Formats: sequence, C-alpha cells, structure tokens
Amino acid sequence: MIKPLKLKAHYASSLAFLSIFSNSQGSFGAKPQMRLPVFQRTVLLALGFRINLNVTMADVGEGAYKYPGIPTAELPFLHYPKPTTYTRNECAWTPVRYFAIISMQRSGSGWFETLLNSHINISSNGEIFFVKERRRNVSTIMETLDKVYNLDWYSSASKNECTGAVGFKWMLNQGLMENQEDTVEYFKRKGVSSIFLFRRNLLRRLVSLLANSHDRDAKQLNGTHKAHVHSRHEVQAEVLARFKPLIDVESLIPDIKQTRKWSTDILQYFKGTRHMVLYYEDLVRNQAKMMDVLDFLRMPHAKLTSRHVKIHTRPLSDHIQNWDAVSQALKGTEYESFLHSDYQRK
Repeated sequence: MIKPLKLKAHYASSLAFLSIFSNSQGSFGAKPQMRLPVFQRTVLLALGFRINLNVTMADVGEGAYKYPGIPTAELPFLHYPKPTTYTRNECAWTPVRYFAIISMQRSGSGWFETLLNSHINISSNGEIFFVKERRRNVSTIMETLDKVYNLDWYSSASKNECTGAVGFKWMLNQGLMENQEDTVEYFKRKGVSSIFLFRRNLLRRLVSLLANSHDRDAKQLNGTHKAHVHSRHEVQAEVLARFKPLIDVESLIPDIKQTRKWSTDILQYFKGTRHMVLYYEDLVRNQAKMMDVLDFLRMPHAKLTSRHVKIHTRPLSDHIQNWDAVSQALKGTEYESFLHSDYQRK
C-alpha cells in the first residue's frame, strides 16, 4: 500500500490541479492553458476534488478514517506498532489490539493461552514476568511491556507482521500487585484490555499447587518436572495425579480467604480499565465461551484447540490424603461447595 502523503501536499496538489484547467491567466504570469469544453472542465474539476478528498480522509488520525465502521470509542484500542526487528509489510495498516491475561498460578491460564494462540491472528507470549529481572522495578516493567506491544518480543507464539492481537500472561505475584497504580495508568494510556482468569474452586487450585510443587522437587517423569501435560503424553497425567497432598487444615480457610482477597483487590484496581472476567470452571463446562473472548478482542471467530490435558480429573476425595479432615473443616462454611465435583461439560 502506498504510504499516505501529508495533508499540505494534498492541498497543494488540488491547487495545481485547478490551475491547469483555469481559463484566466496563471498566477505566475504564464499564458492561459488550452480551453476545454465546459462539460469536460466540470468533470475534471469534480474528479480532482474527489481524489484529493479520499486521500486526505485516509490520512487524518492515523487510521481513524481507514475503518469508518469502527465506533469512536474503539479507536483508543487500535494500534499500529512499528517493530524494530522486522517490517509488517502489507499488514502495516492492519490495527493491533493489546491485551493481558491476568491470573494466578494453577488457574488454567496455560490451557487458556494455548487456545488463544491457536488463532491465526493472536499472539500471547506466556509469563514474561516469570523472570525477576523484568519486574525489578517500574522502569523494567514498562520497558518489557513496550517491547511486547511493539511486536518486538519473540516467542513461539509470535505471529509477526499479521498479528491482530498481542499480549501475555501476568500472574498476580509477579510484580503486578506491587505496581498496580503504574500498571493501570499504562493500560489506560496504551489502550490495553485485561482478561481476568480465576478459579471458583480454590480447593482444587490448592491441590494443583501442592502437586506441582511436589513434582518440581520429585521430578516424577524420568527426572524432569512437568507443569503441564499434552495429549500425546496422557499417561504422564496419570503419574502426576497419583500424588496426594497432605493439606494443612489449620491454615486452609485463611489461605482461601487471602486468595479471594487478591482477586477482589485486583479487580477493584482495574475497574476503570477495559476488562472481562472469566472463570476456569465455566470454560471447562462450555468452551463455546471462548467465542466471547474473541468478541472481546474483536477477532474473527475460529475453531480454537489445545493439546493440554487435565491432570486432576477425579473427585477431590481421591486427590487429597487427609480428605476427612479437610471435609470436616469446610463443612458448614461458605466454602463447603468446594468439596463437590464441578467439571461436568455441556
């Protein structure tokens, strides 16, 4: 696509176009041009105005008029990044939307992200702030965010020049809670949309956390640690599910309350930003809800796939070593529902 000219150039071209077909003596003292029939002069003048008007409208607002069907409220969320490591070529004038998946460990964000990355126009770059150096202070956080949203972050999920939405996963304990004010200001200024992904059943999340922590030390799969299992290795999920954690009953309810407080607090911080809230259990029951996510990102609907395999699939009584004590601790409380199964798919 030809790069648009400056507005002043368009104006000058119109004057030049008009002067060519003027019947009076030129402004520079030149002899008048050849006289044309009135009809031809009228057609040419109208054509000149139309060409100039169309090109000028394509310039104003750097993209605002290239997509006239987009509501004005959407324009702050449309971006035209210019990567330093490559050129976007024919996609240079294709808008890109920025997003962040905000979640907690063992809440289904890995599975959720692989579903998004199966879309041809979406790039989600994983837990970029897992590396502590990138979240050392506000400056390093902002530098990292700028690199991601300028499409200069390379990962296996990168779609490069034809990316339509770019983002990453951000866990609450990876510098987000400590730097929430600066992050919210950045998200508002840059037009970043947030996708909050939580688990309703925090007891299941705790089992997953403890089992993952155990495997990090035990390395049950041929001496390697596996945080996630893919479909071609389903037997690995069975091995990892054999471990039954012993849950500290005394700290169970305080831990659940603290986890809920984190999610409540972060939603309060981000209430003034563009965001949506999802729950892992709802997505497991009905994966058609992923189309709501595509709508939120303004991406076309497509079949989304993932090779992730769920590890703990049986009732919680089969996954917790001291089930009777845990059950007794939660019965009669607001968390009693966590004891029951919650993964029936529609």
